[in-house]
Amino acid sequence: MVLMVLSCKNQGKKVQVSQKPNIIYIMSDDHTSQAFGIYGSRLASLNPTPTLDKIANEGIIFNNCFVTNSICTPSRATIISGQYSQANGVIDLEGEVETKNQYLPEEIKKLGYQTALIGKWHLTHQPNFDYYNIFTQHHQQGSYFDPYLTESGMHYEPFNGMPNYEGKQYKGQSSDVITDITLDWLKNKRDKSKPFFLMHQFKAPHDDFEYAPRYKDYLKDTEIPEPASLYDNGNNGSIATRGANDSLIHVIGSSVSKRNTIRHMGMRIWSTEYTKRNNPDFDTTQADGLDDKEYIHKTYQEYLKRYLRCVKGVDDNVARLIEYLKEEGLYDNTIIVYTGDQGFMLGEHDYIDKRWMYDESMRMPFFVRYPEKIKAGTRTDAIINNADFAPTLIELAGGTPPEQMQGHSFKQILETGKEPEGWQQSTYYRYWMHMAHAHANPAHFGIRTKKHKLIFFYGKYWVDTDNPDAEWNKASWGNRFTMHTPVAWEFYDLSKDPQEMNNAYKDPAYKDIIANLKEQLVAKRKELNEEDGDKYPHIQKVIDAHWND
Repeated sequence: MVLMVLSCKNQGKKVQVSQKPNIIYIMSDDHTSQAFGIYGSRLASLNPTPTLDKIANEGIIFNNCFVTNSICTPSRATIISGQYSQANGVIDLEGEVETKNQYLPEEIKKLGYQTALIGKWHLTHQPNFDYYNIFTQHHQQGSYFDPYLTESGMHYEPFNGMPNYEGKQYKGQSSDVITDITLDWLKNKRDKSKPFFLMHQFKAPHDDFEYAPRYKDYLKDTEIPEPASLYDNGNNGSIATRGANDSLIHVIGSSVSKRNTIRHMGMRIWSTEYTKRNNPDFDTTQADGLDDKEYIHKTYQEYLKRYLRCVKGVDDNVARLIEYLKEEGLYDNTIIVYTGDQGFMLGEHDYIDKRWMYDESMRMPFFVRYPEKIKAGTRTDAIINNADFAPTLIELAGGTPPEQMQGHSFKQILETGKEPEGWQQSTYYRYWMHMAHAHANPAHFGIRTKKHKLIFFYGKYWVDTDNPDAEWNKASWGNRFTMHTPVAWEFYDLSKDPQEMNNAYKDPAYKDIIANLKEQLVAKRKELNEEDGDKYPHIQKVIDAHWND
């Protein structure tokens, strides 16, 4: 907390009033930890995030921040509610959070903050913020270029499944547009007598990676480091992800290579549909006639360059926000949080997109800068997840998290760099959208500790599609909800196998560790009300039949 000196004209003297810290929560979409300098990945040498790295190094960096459900809408629902998917009712992309259940901004407002949300929303109902300006098209996903946004004060209707172009169209690339809007709000629209809580949420670098044209030549002649598992996946996975004798590798898990014949990256990378606005001269015939390995290499290189060009746009626009804060003397009295809404697969295991419980998809980048309370250069291995964000932000604003929040505040870790006694030593994960959108990830849940990971693939959609009376969205694109996939367990010793290249579930040396993880998993599911039980009996039947496999 800083002291601001104000002039008191009536009495001809100056008085000091205490000012709570401002809070800026910056979240990108699918900005994975591999695409930073601070996380030491194979891409760190490319220096993809100089602005973000500098902010991070002036505060605390979390090495073990994880998402509870690696897909956009459920993750955002957890962040805004402080609850896991079953508690907040959002288990998939069709879920929504009513205004009254958006607990985070509501609690912050009670503490005297002016609240604002700008950019991607994706939760259907009207935001519970004093000011908002959010994407409207494509279920509030927005478009990369010339997006439509709806501003507070305009007519608002929840997304109803139809294209929604209401609101105002802005010219330009989305990262630039929302930063322009944020700066305008900070400069001209906010109540400067109040502290502010601002959620600035980029669309980038979500696929299909439509970067601003000014980045067309960024990394053009650079060889992007490739993961070894792109070409050789070792003993990663199981019959749940590959099928018996690899019989399902062509339909499960969207790929960089042509392995997945339904959805692989080349289908987009080498299509003029996805290049015409940011690089209209791009030669889409470059991959014609290549052998398999050359095709993978060429596709991966173009994939990563487009992705990192979007990341570059995010980093440069964050620099614009920082410049404003410094010019206005707000930088050191503003808590700056940066994260992505989940991780993202950048070719690891020959996968693209997110959804998996594998670390590249599950791990979220997360760091906080606030020099009054957080020591620069701090790094922690404490396990946190996105259900913990809301309680922490509320405590940082001076409040107490409401009882309905399931997450735990890690304010003490921010301020001390140390885990308090009794701090959580594991995190729970569940992906519900079985075989969705031609990414075709089997449904699964599991537990991750600092050293181990246990995953159970149960292979069924959350609706019992075998029931002739069951109803679900049969019009949803690219879904194979009726396809049951094999059931299997996977176990990874992360202390020895951080790249998750060896599923050691059948290794007798780990029998006791796995048994203990199963006990922890049962307790965690019960504690969080994440059990299947009577609500999803067709899934519970699978769990009961295969728990001791």
